[in-house]
Amino acid sequence: MRIIVYGSLRRNQGNSHWMTNGQWLGDHVISGFELYDLGHYPAVVPGTGTVYCEVYRIDSSTLAELDALRTKSGEYKRALIATPYGGAWMYVYQRPVEGLRRLKNGDWVKRAEES
Repeated sequence: MRIIVYGSLRRNQGNSHWMTNGQWLGDHVISGFELYDLGHYPAVVPGTGTVYCEVYRIDSSTLAELDALRTKSGEYKRALIATPYGGAWMYVYQRPVEGLRRLKNGDWVKRAEES
């Protein structure tokens, strides 16, 4: 199975260790979503922007661990997204984003460049 990561799970980011057993397939840009800054990690919601991502092939145990990390509090829900590598799961934020900083460049890695 495949997963799209767009924030702290990306290479050289704070939670990238979760992807150690995954196989990086490539970079990808998704349209129709917006990226928001939650502090230590981001949120993606449907919208009018684009978001820079990485796509990985992972096993079912890694997906179960990520589900426990991301969906247990109801903060995120998995959605199946089309990529050049095939359909991939992406965690979509489920809470309101009003008052949060939108990263208009759509790139979590470059968030410091956007003020």
